[in-house]
Amino acid sequence: MRRFLHRTDWSSIHRERSLKFYTPVLAFFSLLYGFVQGLRYAAYGLGILKKKSLPGFVVSVGNLTAGGTGKTPAVAALAKWALSERIRACIISRGYGGQYKSRVLEVSDGQRILADSRLAGDEPVLLARNVPGSPVVLSRERYLAGMYAHKRFGSDFFIIDDGFQHMQLERDLNLMLMDAAHPFGNGHLLPWGPLREPLDQLARADAFILTRVKNDSDGRSLAFLKENYPHIPVFCADHVPDKVIFPRLDQVFPPKMLNEKRVVAFAGIGNPGMFRETLMEMGAEVVDFCGFKDHYSYKKEDIACLVRLKSQTDAQYILTTEKDWMRIASIWPECSEIAYLCIQFSFLPGQEGVFRMIENAFGKK
Repeated sequence: MRRFLHRTDWSSIHRERSLKFYTPVLAFFSLLYGFVQGLRYAAYGLGILKKKSLPGFVVSVGNLTAGGTGKTPAVAALAKWALSERIRACIISRGYGGQYKSRVLEVSDGQRILADSRLAGDEPVLLARNVPGSPVVLSRERYLAGMYAHKRFGSDFFIIDDGFQHMQLERDLNLMLMDAAHPFGNGHLLPWGPLREPLDQLARADAFILTRVKNDSDGRSLAFLKENYPHIPVFCADHVPDKVIFPRLDQVFPPKMLNEKRVVAFAGIGNPGMFRETLMEMGAEVVDFCGFKDHYSYKKEDIACLVRLKSQTDAQYILTTEKDWMRIASIWPECSEIAYLCIQFSFLPGQEGVFRMIENAFGKK
C-alpha cells in the first residue's frame, strides 16, 4: 500500500503528459511564471539588475527542476574533495525552510554545528554533519554569505548549494545536475511541470552531471545532452545506499541488513517515491509508505500515525531519509525501531574528470 499523509503529489503531476481537468489552470500559471522569468533574464542582460563577485573561486551545484536530483549529496562530495586537496572551501546556501531572520547565519565553523534544522533548514545542517572541516554559511543573498566566510575563515573556494537560479552571484563553474531517468519531467515550467527555467537555459551550464544513471537503461538522457550540447562535458554518477543508522540505539549497519525486512517507510523530499524504490531495490519489504512534500515540517500527530502504522502492519522498522531525520530528531519518541538511510553520491568509474575540470579552472583563477 502507498499512502500520502500530506501532499499534492507534484512529482506525479510533473511527469503527467496527458491533459487533466486541472491542466488549464496549471498551464496559465506556468505561462505567467515563464513571463516573469523572461523579465528577470532581460533585467540582468541589460544591466538593470547587477551581478556581484566573490574574492575567490565560485562553483555552483544546481539543477533545472524542482527537487529530486540529489544536490545535497553532490555538494557534500565536492566539499570533501576540496578538503582532501587542502582547499579552503566553504558551503553557501539559502537555507530553504529555515526560520533564521538574520542577514547571515553561520551553521558550522567547520568544527562545531551552531544551528539546528528548525533555524537553518534540513539540508545545511545535513551538510554540516557530513562534511566536518568545511564551514556552512547561509544567507538569502549568497554574496553576503560568501563575504562572511571569506573574512571569518579565509575561504577562497565557494560551493553554492542550489545556485543555478541565483543569477545575482557571478560564478566560475556551473555544474548542472539532472535525474537521468526523468531529467525534465513533462517538459513544462512550474507549476504545470517541474522546470524552474526553460530548457534553453541548459546552455548556461559548464558541465552536466547525470544522477541515478542506473535508472536510465536506454541512455536517452545522455544521448540528448551529447546531441544538443556537444561542447558541454557530461559526467555520470549514482546514489548508492551507504549505511543504515538507528539513532536511538546509536547503531550503524550495512544496507544489506534491510534485506527481507518488513518496513514502514516515509520521506519528505523532492521525489518521495524514489526513496521507496531504493528500499525495494535493497530487498526491503515496504509494507506501507507515506510521502510528504519536500521540506515538510513534521507534527507530533504525523509521528504518532507512523508508529501506529508500524504496529498495524507488523513491520519490524520505520525507515526514513537522513534529510528527514534532521527535521524529526527533536520530536521523535524513544522508539528503537526508527532508522534512516544514508546515501553516498558516487561518480561512475572513469567519470571523476569533473574534479580535474574544477581543479584546472581553480588553478587558472
